[in-house]
Amino acid sequence: MIGMLLQAVYDLVDMLWIGFINPSAIAAATLFNTFFWMVEVLNEIVGTSSVSLISQSYGANDTKRTQKIVEQVLGFKFVLAVIGALVLGASLKTLFQIFTSDQSVIAYGMEYGLIRVFFLPFFFSSYSVNTIFRCTGDGKTPMKLMVGASLLNMVADPLLMFETIPGTSLRGLGWGMRGAAIATVGSITLAFTVGMVLLVAGKAAVRVNLRNLFRLDKEIARKLFSIGLPSGLNLLLRNLSIAMFLRMVALYGTQSIAIAGIVFRVYSFGMMPGWGLMMGSGIIIGQNLGAGKPDRALRAVRLSTVDCILFVGLLALPVILFPGQILSIFMGGQTVGPEGVLIMRIIGPALLIGAAMSGMGAAFTGSGRNQPLLIASIVGQWGVMIPFALIATLVMKGPILWLWLAILFGDVGELVTRYVLYRKSNWLNHRV
Repeated sequence: MIGMLLQAVYDLVDMLWIGFINPSAIAAATLFNTFFWMVEVLNEIVGTSSVSLISQSYGANDTKRTQKIVEQVLGFKFVLAVIGALVLGASLKTLFQIFTSDQSVIAYGMEYGLIRVFFLPFFFSSYSVNTIFRCTGDGKTPMKLMVGASLLNMVADPLLMFETIPGTSLRGLGWGMRGAAIATVGSITLAFTVGMVLLVAGKAAVRVNLRNLFRLDKEIARKLFSIGLPSGLNLLLRNLSIAMFLRMVALYGTQSIAIAGIVFRVYSFGMMPGWGLMMGSGIIIGQNLGAGKPDRALRAVRLSTVDCILFVGLLALPVILFPGQILSIFMGGQTVGPEGVLIMRIIGPALLIGAAMSGMGAAFTGSGRNQPLLIASIVGQWGVMIPFALIATLVMKGPILWLWLAILFGDVGELVTRYVLYRKSNWLNHRV
């Protein structure tokens, strides 16, 4: 949970300092991250299946198979990231042009995005390094790696971005958006390198042999893709819905895109305890299912749901109570209008709904039965959110507030669907 919160700090710190440039820079970062998460689908396919495969093999005390899975995951992640980087890099400018005609937004986006795209293999691989440690019972090492990387990013961002750091007389390099991108990729690359050295040197529960990273194991490869495909499709459809949502936000202007970007980052940060608990609980569930202890797996799901709501609730409270102040911080101190404040107050309840979904979601990620997550997402995003948003903007010509209500209603639909499928799914008896 702490590790996931620190991972979110990367984006929050970037957005905070980028806010001192102008709203166009914030809009550029917002749009790029939407495109980035479209490519993240490739990472999700292998990443989700790796949690259940590694944790269940480790829980069954099958060291040899666990090592094979780990090596296959790292190899696949690197290859998929290279493919994703080539596709995203080639289409990046066109994607920006689809969403906005503001040339300053496009220029900022290309300056920031091309650097992030080039280092995509290190992003994907760093996720897997952290997952390997967690799935074999070591949650502290990835947390330490993230702490170090986050602190480095916090210090490097202002030093690389500004000629004079805002609020101080300290001199920096003045690289602007390029500086923000370099600070982020540099810190993550360093964390990945240290983690890989520990795995190769045998300082973890599983030792990685570099010579085996690109030796295909057909049985493991098939499971990596078959188990993770529903999760990948889930993320793809979710990201497509967010992209469509942002296209509708763009109808209200660059300022609205900037506010949307900040709200998305705040939401992601608030959800990080839930996602961290979901990941940790999924590993515990997988280990217990692998060890033939379904009762303990069931207890883990129930406890994780309660814990998710409690911890996410602690972060949702200030979002509800101090929405204007939080938005102002990320807008370079500018005063935010009433629409922005209302949007933040809608995000508060959405965080609690997302927390409940995360707790139940651990049952599916740990057992490797990910189809219910896909079904619930389709219902919430494409059955509720997108139709409501389209009607609100294109038919009713309503204010932007209606768009944000669409997100809240979509989350409610997804929560109800996920709960029904959780009750009916035979996840306790599912093995991979």
